[in-house]
Amino acid sequence: MNFLSVLSCLSLALTAAFAQNPKPCVAPPLMSGGFTVMDASGLFMSTGTVSYDAFGQRMRVRNYQLVSNQTSSTDQLMLFNQKVYYEIDWSNLSCKKKALDTTFLPMQVPSNAKLMGQVFMGSSSSWGMGVLVNTWYGELPQNGHYSMGFTEIGCIPLTVSSYSPASGWATLSTFNWVLGNTNPMDYSPPFFCAKSKLEETETPVTFFTALQSLAMKTKEEE
Repeated sequence: MNFLSVLSCLSLALTAAFAQNPKPCVAPPLMSGGFTVMDASGLFMSTGTVSYDAFGQRMRVRNYQLVSNQTSSTDQLMLFNQKVYYEIDWSNLSCKKKALDTTFLPMQVPSNAKLMGQVFMGSSSSWGMGVLVNTWYGELPQNGHYSMGFTEIGCIPLTVSSYSPASGWATLSTFNWVLGNTNPMDYSPPFFCAKSKLEETETPVTFFTALQSLAMKTKEEE
């Protein structure tokens, strides 16, 4: 078999692979990256860092805002394995502890999600010019819904948008993902959280309501 035949077979194999319907996927188990979050109006935006550990089912989100020349920060620790969510305030060394709904894990496409479409971000004209992205959508409790984009290769999360009638839209976009975590202490609550009592709420915090709270806090600062 000559080189042209091998190249032709490889091209056909790749074409067949891309022709198959995408399936829900799971992101790499250890990841760290950056993000921006924006509310529905587009007027309030903040940025931060996120670390994720699928083995321990844990996530740490640090968010930084700049509003009217004033800076503030929000530190969130989600322990899906313990069904606990911490909102940490370093300015006064205080901590809010709330119940966490673990029915949705952010770094994977839910098995019941529906495929919205598949597109190239950039160009498909040549290798390296673009990224193939699958967009999924589904429903959330209390008449909410979500959409999320993951790369076809590697299952890297790019965007997550959620909507609820109470708080509206919030969109999170990610970038600069690297595989691995550099600081294992990211997933341990600070010492001053030890005395925090679990707050009683009608509904537990979810990944999406935590995401929406970032946008709302930025809006409140304004």
